[in-house]
Amino acid sequence: MRSPTHPSVLSAPASLKDDEASRQYLVPPGRFVLFWLIAVSGCAVDLGTKHWVFAWRGMPRPHNEWWIWKPFVGIETALNPGALFGMGYGFGRIFACMSIAAGVGILYWLFYCGAARDRWLAIALGCIMGGIAGNLYDRLGFSWQPAMGIEVSSAVRDWILFRYRGYTWPNFNIADSLLVCGAAMLMWRSLFPPRLEGGSVADAVIN
Repeated sequence: MRSPTHPSVLSAPASLKDDEASRQYLVPPGRFVLFWLIAVSGCAVDLGTKHWVFAWRGMPRPHNEWWIWKPFVGIETALNPGALFGMGYGFGRIFACMSIAAGVGILYWLFYCGAARDRWLAIALGCIMGGIAGNLYDRLGFSWQPAMGIEVSSAVRDWILFRYRGYTWPNFNIADSLLVCGAAMLMWRSLFPPRLEGGSVADAVIN
């Protein structure tokens, strides 16, 4: 008489194996909330501060600084047709296309590939998404007004001023700060990945 055998993973139906594989990439619902809360609130703060500062200080003009801590930290309106901190001058529309592609890539990596299982990555990429959205709003021309002129219709509005011993750091905004913070968090995670108790790198859900 043959002894009964128990089905193994290899002998399981293909549909069951597919279900087991798909569960490895499930993202906890709270990660969706965390990511979008950071991204949306970060973008809202960026757009709100830019609107308020430009309504208060007006368009860029000489000697328009308003000092918080003179002569180091202040507020000064500026228009940046390039990328982060004034780099890539004149390529605003190209950076707008790159921003859209980056946003799609972030969503794919987080929620389709399952990277959002790691809370740290969800926070970091939420910051980056918020920064991308805030500057993309300007690059697509949604902040443009006729008085600004067509030459600056795709420029990003900057207003944070840093100066030290005669050197002025390129003006930036909250969106730029979110991008830098998110990138720094990604670099930290790449250098110091989470580890299990045995010392191996964890590839499971990071609670």
